Amino acid sequence: MSRHDKPLLSHGRVSRRTMLKGSLASALTLPALAPTLAGAAQTEDKDNIDLARQWPFYGEQGQAGITTPPQRHIMFMTFDMTTPTASALQVLLARWSAAIAQLVQGAAVGTVEPLRTGSVGSDTGEAVGLDPAALTVTIGLGPTIFTDNYGLAEKRPPHLRPLATLPSDNLQPELTGGDLSLQACADDPQVAYHAIRVLARIAKSIGAAQTRWTVMGFGRASAGKGQETPRNLFGFKDGTRNLVDAAEFDKHVWVKQGPAWQHDGSYQVVRKIKMNIENWDTDRVSDQNNVFGRHKLSGAPLSGTHEFDTPDFHKKNADGELTIPATAHIRLAAHENNQGVRILRRSYNYTDGLNQYGQLDAGLLFISYQNDPAHFEQLQRKLGATDALNEYISHIGSALFFVPPAAKEGSYIGAELFS
Repeated sequence: MSRHDKPLLSHGRVSRRTMLKGSLASALTLPALAPTLAGAAQTEDKDNIDLARQWPFYGEQGQAGITTPPQRHIMFMTFDMTTPTASALQVLLARWSAAIAQLVQGAAVGTVEPLRTGSVGSDTGEAVGLDPAALTVTIGLGPTIFTDNYGLAEKRPPHLRPLATLPSDNLQPELTGGDLSLQACADDPQVAYHAIRVLARIAKSIGAAQTRWTVMGFGRASAGKGQETPRNLFGFKDGTRNLVDAAEFDKHVWVKQGPAWQHDGSYQVVRKIKMNIENWDTDRVSDQNNVFGRHKLSGAPLSGTHEFDTPDFHKKNADGELTIPATAHIRLAAHENNQGVRILRRSYNYTDGLNQYGQLDAGLLFISYQNDPAHFEQLQRKLGATDALNEYISHIGSALFFVPPAAKEGSYIGAELFS
């Protein structure tokens, strides 16, 4: 075991929740561990949650929920249109936009009076009294929207089409595709759930769309600027080398070419990745380190000492072997080894309970944003073919959407499509 892989209890923070301060030591029955854990609990929280925080829905660039610092929870849902008329799509996007503008302020949609009078209302009520919790809701349009059915074939974004078949695919039809997507992120899971519930209800009430597949995620698995790097369900830090500043977003995330209405839009790739948790847990930590190319606890590349050290992909050990193995995840995904290709990751862990064999049914809701989905495909072709991580994961769901730029005040998402 290397110095990077000492027991977790001797390193860093156990919980970032302030409520735990002063309670950990008394709760422990192992005196030898108590001082270390108590000290960890007193570490300053780098990711303080402000449930009163609001992110505006209207704007001049991309939709909120893309480069916004990732919140703690997500509710993601896709929809199938149930009517082929452009007017129904237009009404739905307008209704959704108006509702989201209220939801992100912590306001009930429409009025809460029906909750008192007993009549049917626009808002379902389960978030009444809750703070906005930094809610963002991001709308995506699938390839099937830009067809002659809706008179939008000529306005199709140039890179919007079904994703190519990839080596890692084990896709289930019921978890694949969709005409529309909604990504609701918040620091309160009930706020995120409420937003999607209300918006799905609107779609059904006007007869425009019905739900297709959904994932509820937790414990963001990608870091934003200024955020401590979170961990995926394999216990490794995820998002150490993620995009974090405006210059990187302009280069890799936002669309800057083509018709003006597409500028500051982006392409959303969504993958539901099942993790074989029990198999992974039986492997030695040294093997797990080699799979990722990083030390599990510190997050440092195997060639370095600290999490944010730049990986040295040429470094070899005393036996002349690559320090970061040829099949390591970070080697295959690194922009240095992929002609500079980079994507913005905004992923979350998920769990669906137990599978039919009594094993944990859990994994990663992988979401990425890029100005060309071919960049994701380029990375995933390499990863899907030779990544050592493939022994422990399976890509079971997939979809691609174009996310239009933010709506301006008084307008709605995608309004330019109908002008």
